[in-house]
Amino acid sequence: MKRAVLNFTIIVILGMTTTLPSFAQGTNIIELTGHVIDQITKEPLPGITITIEGTVNGTSTNNKGDFKLNTKAKYPFTIKVSGVGFETKTYDITGPESDLNLALLTQTILGKEVVVTASRTQESILKSPVSIEKLDIRAIRESPAPSFYDALENVKGVQMTTSSITFKIPNTRGFNIPNNFRFVQLADGVDMQAATLGVPLGNAIGPTELDIASIEITPGASSALYGMNAINGMANLLTKNPFLYEGLSVYTKNGLNHTGGTGRELSNLTENAVRFAKSFNNKFAFKVNISYLRGTDWLSNSFQDQNPNNLNTANPNYPELSGNNNPAYDGWNIYGDENNNAVTLSGLNFDGKSNQSLIVRRTGYKEQDLAKPTVENLKFDAALHYRFTENAELSYSYRFGQMDGVFQRGNKIQLDNVKVQNHKLELKGNDYSIKTYISTENTGDSYNIKPLADNLDLTHLSNNAWRDLFKNTLQTQLNEGTSLTEALQNARRLADNGRVEPGTNDFTSLKNTITKINNWDHLNAGIATGTATGGAQLKQMSRTYHANAQWDLSRHINIFNLLVGGDATVYEVVPDGNNFVDFKRPVAERSQPLPNGSFGDNVYYKKIGGFGQITKSLLEEKLKIFGSLRVDYNPEFSAKINPRIAAVYTLKEKHNLRASFQNGYRFPALFEALSFVNNGNVRRVGGLPYINEGLGYLDNSYTLQSVNTFNAAVNKDVANGLTSNDAALKNRGLLTVTNLRATETGKHQVF
Repeated sequence: MKRAVLNFTIIVILGMTTTLPSFAQGTNIIELTGHVIDQITKEPLPGITITIEGTVNGTSTNNKGDFKLNTKAKYPFTIKVSGVGFETKTYDITGPESDLNLALLTQTILGKEVVVTASRTQESILKSPVSIEKLDIRAIRESPAPSFYDALENVKGVQMTTSSITFKIPNTRGFNIPNNFRFVQLADGVDMQAATLGVPLGNAIGPTELDIASIEITPGASSALYGMNAINGMANLLTKNPFLYEGLSVYTKNGLNHTGGTGRELSNLTENAVRFAKSFNNKFAFKVNISYLRGTDWLSNSFQDQNPNNLNTANPNYPELSGNNNPAYDGWNIYGDENNNAVTLSGLNFDGKSNQSLIVRRTGYKEQDLAKPTVENLKFDAALHYRFTENAELSYSYRFGQMDGVFQRGNKIQLDNVKVQNHKLELKGNDYSIKTYISTENTGDSYNIKPLADNLDLTHLSNNAWRDLFKNTLQTQLNEGTSLTEALQNARRLADNGRVEPGTNDFTSLKNTITKINNWDHLNAGIATGTATGGAQLKQMSRTYHANAQWDLSRHINIFNLLVGGDATVYEVVPDGNNFVDFKRPVAERSQPLPNGSFGDNVYYKKIGGFGQITKSLLEEKLKIFGSLRVDYNPEFSAKINPRIAAVYTLKEKHNLRASFQNGYRFPALFEALSFVNNGNVRRVGGLPYINEGLGYLDNSYTLQSVNTFNAAVNKDVANGLTSNDAALKNRGLLTVTNLRATETGKHQVF
C-alpha cells in the first residue's frame, strides 16, 4: 500500500515538472536589491517579506533591512512588500533598478489581514465567504498565554478542552468531547489527527512557536472545501517558509505549577525550542525545528459519588447507607468501583428480617495512583525546499512527535511514549499545489486505566471470591450485634486485606506487569483461583495515506474565477485485539492473537472527495459571490454533497456585509466505525453493520435505564423470597428494547 501511494506521488510530480518551463516568463536573470525602512521612524525593518506577484519567488530582509532577490520575470512586474504590523505595499518594477528604497507604514486599520483557509485562496479577512479568525506572529507574541496553542482559547468562538498539560483539543460550535471527531486541525495542510485515537493529540506533533507564521480558525462547517470531518470547523497552522524566514531562533520558557496546595509538590514546567533556517541563492532552502517540554501534570482529585444511595443501582431501601457509608459508592477519578465490579449480597439476615440483599461495589484505586504524573513532549521537524522555477517549488518535510499525557475517551488513557510521524511531499506554484503525505501512529507504552484498576483488584480476589468473603464477614458482624454501617466497613477491610496498596513495591511491580499485557478481555480469567491474567496495555498502530491537489483556473477563464481540487485518504489500522480487530475472524477469536502474535489482517477505511469553487465580483468589485460544491464518498456509505453559497458586499473600506449558507455531513471516524472495545462488561462497538455479525446487538439489546430498573426489581423480589429465575421472569416486562434499526445508506447498512 505504501509503495503504491509513493509511486502515484512520484508519477504526478514528474508529470507536473515536465511542464514547468512553460511557467517561466523569461530567460535573463534580474537581480533586485533594496532596503526597507519604517516610514515614520526611518529605522531599518528586518524580517520583511518581498515576493514577486504571480510567482512563488520571494525573500526577506536581513537584520539591516537589506534584501536581494533574483528573478527571471519580464519587465514590467510587481513586487509585494509585507510584514507583521505593517500595511502591505506593492511596487511596479518597470526597468533595471540598482537599489530599491522602500518604506512601510504601521498598520492601523484592522481587517487588512490576508487569509487562505476560508476559500483556499488568498483574500482579505473582511471579504472571506465565512467568518474566520486569525492569529499572526504579532498576536502570538503579545498573547499572555504560556504558548501559542494555549492562545487559541482566547480566540472568539473557540473552546479548549484540557485533559492534561500536553493534551489540549480546540473546538468551535459546541458538540464538544475530548476526542473531538468534528474539528480538523491542519499543519501546512497535513491532518494532525492520530487515526486510531481519533484526535490531533493537541500540538504534540505540530509546529513550534518559533516556526508559526499564522493560525487561521474557521468556527463553522468547512466541509464544502475540506471534507466530511470539518463539520464543526478547523484550525490551520501555517509555518514559516525558509526562503522567507532565515536565521537562528531560540527560546526557553520556565515556570512553576502546583503552587496553591493542589495535592502535588511544587514542580517546574519548562519548554525549550530552537529553529534554524537557511536559503542558498534563492534556489535551495532548509529549516530545522526541535523542542522539548517537561512538567508535572494536573491532579484529578475530585471523588464525588456518582452512584448515590437514592438510585436503584445502590440501596435506596436503607437510608442510613448514604454519603460515606454508601457500599455501592462509585467515585469520580476512582477506577475499579464501576458497575462491572458490583456484587449483590443476597440471603442476609439483619434488622429482624431474613433473606435481605445489598448491592456492594469493590474498592477500586484512585487515578492519581494509576496515572503517570510526569509528562514530556519532544518534537522535531525538518524541511527541504527547492525551486525549479519561479512557479514551481518542491518541498519535503518530516515531523516527529513523542508525548505523554492523559487522554479521555470512554475510559481515561495514560499516554506514555506515544510516537507520531509524518512525511510530506509537496509541489506548488502560484495557482496549483499537489501534496501527499504518510502519517504513522504508535501508542508506545500507553495503557488503559480502567482495566488496570480492575486487574489490580482481580489479582487479589475474583469478584465472586471477594463477594463471598465480604458477605460472610458482614453476616458474622451483624450476628454479633454490630450496626449495619460499621459491619459493612469491617467487611470491606477484611475482604480487601492482602490486596496491593499504592506506594508499595508490590503495587508498582504488579502495575508494571499488567500494563505490559495486551489483553483486556481476560478480566475474570482467574475467577476460580483468584488470579487475574488480564492486562491494560494500549497498543494501537495505524498509518494514514493521503494525497490532494488543487488548481486555480482563473487565469484561463475570463467570466469568473474557478478553483477545483480533490483528495483521497486511506486509513490502515493494525488490529490490537482490544480496540480494533479483524472482523473476518469469528467473534470468539477476534481478541485472541494468532500464532505469529498478530490479531489478523490489517483493516482499511477509505474516503475520496472532490470540490469546485466559483467566485465572481460584480458592481465594480463591491459585491463578491461565492459558490462551492464538494462530493465525498466512502465505500461504506453513499456519496454526500456539501454546498456553500456566500455573498460579501463592501459598503466602505472597513464595512462589509456577509450572507452565507452551507451544510456539512461527516463520515464516522475510525473509532466510531470500527471499534470493538471491552470497557469492563461493556462492549463499545463501531457502527458498521458487519461488526454486528455474530453479536446480534441490533436485534437483542435493552436500554441501560431499563436494565437498572429490572435488576433493582429482581433484587427486591429475591429479598422477599423469590428465586432469581422467578424474579427475572416476573419483571422481564420492565426491560425496554433499544430498537437499533439498520438504515440503508450505501453499500452497507449502518445504524
